[in-house]
Amino acid sequence: MPKVLTLDKKEKLSFVLFSLNRLWLTPKALTLDKKKEKLSFVLFSLNRTFAGMNRETASYIAEHVEDDVRQLALKSVPEGVDLTFALEQISGRQTALRKLPTWAATESIIYPPHLNMEQCSSEHTAQYKAQLCRKLNSRQTMVDLTGGYGVDFSFMAREFEHAVYVEQQPLLCELATHNMPILGIDNIDIKNADSIDYINSIEHVSLLFLDPARRDLNGRRTYALEDCSPDVVSLHRHLLTKCDYLLLKLSPMFDWREATKQLEHVCEVHIVSTKNECKELLVLLSRQDARRLRVVCANDDDVFEFFPETKPAERTFAEPACGQFIYEPNSSVMKAGCFDEVAHRWDVAAIAPHSHLFVSEKNIPSFPGRKFQISAISSMNKQSLETLFADIRQANVSVRNFPMSAHELKQKLHLKDGGDIYVFGTTTNKRQHILLVCRKNEE
Repeated sequence: MPKVLTLDKKEKLSFVLFSLNRLWLTPKALTLDKKKEKLSFVLFSLNRTFAGMNRETASYIAEHVEDDVRQLALKSVPEGVDLTFALEQISGRQTALRKLPTWAATESIIYPPHLNMEQCSSEHTAQYKAQLCRKLNSRQTMVDLTGGYGVDFSFMAREFEHAVYVEQQPLLCELATHNMPILGIDNIDIKNADSIDYINSIEHVSLLFLDPARRDLNGRRTYALEDCSPDVVSLHRHLLTKCDYLLLKLSPMFDWREATKQLEHVCEVHIVSTKNECKELLVLLSRQDARRLRVVCANDDDVFEFFPETKPAERTFAEPACGQFIYEPNSSVMKAGCFDEVAHRWDVAAIAPHSHLFVSEKNIPSFPGRKFQISAISSMNKQSLETLFADIRQANVSVRNFPMSAHELKQKLHLKDGGDIYVFGTTTNKRQHILLVCRKNEE
């Protein structure tokens, strides 16, 4: 766990803030309240983002840490309070409670502007990268070439003897300079530099980590790997001469198969989801570690992996029946598109080629996704629908390979959201549109 800067005993504490680009001034006042045994300090900065961190601003933040920043923005504040900075810190900590609970529980962390806070990795996905690093054959030095707010770096750095954070934005470098020691991370260097310039200045490291920007100069989202900044497609061969491993963090929108075609020496692909929402696509490359490609589908603690070069038998198809168990793969498996592998591994039959729902007579608790049991089946015939849904007023509706959206189907059936009944609209292998009424299998 990260170390928190607290004063548990009557001891003196000197706290030195330093800067790579002289944006910060040396603290002017550092006082110790020996009765309460707590540290209070006044932080001064030439950068206006930190300019208001005086005693009044710190008190205001502490008093309103749980309040709605939209309401606070409309109210008057005491003299001396930098409202912009205060709201940034209050909002940042509230976001951290959701995304970064360890950081939120650590005193004296300074949060970045709202956009940086929303774009940073969650603690779960950062921990996943740290676990990935833990399994590498070489763990001497890692370099994060796109440091950002430093969440990924803070977790990955602990797995190496030495770590280097590289970031072009001076403000983010200042935040890393302040926050990393508070989190107990001291085996690091912080470099305010262009990532390509920096990589050309070093010899060889264990791991290079790169999270390329996925927006163009006009702020529009890019959908091609070569359109990212920096362009990892053209750079990856050069980067591989500088490291044992190259780890790329890509948008979940990218096609992992296309990435393995455009990039050489790919040894692992990780599709990472949290609460069944696909968050990241991680691609690990290595010239030294030559092995067959492994694809890992991770959804929280639910992990399924396969080797694309090993082709399983094609999946079989079956008509669903009442009493059967129905299985819906999680978002990582869906993204991987490994439906033949899933059918083979768990001995389940697909309803249709594009429905991506599977059925079995067996209850399979280990299946990577949601599990249900079918209680009723209906065609889209009006009379059948009226009979089946006569006593159903509420259900969770979703569709797979179906001519209507979930919202349209819910309106047609006059259903409210929620409850313990689940309705799937789907198409069978005989091209019949059907509704499956299910209950969740919690076993």
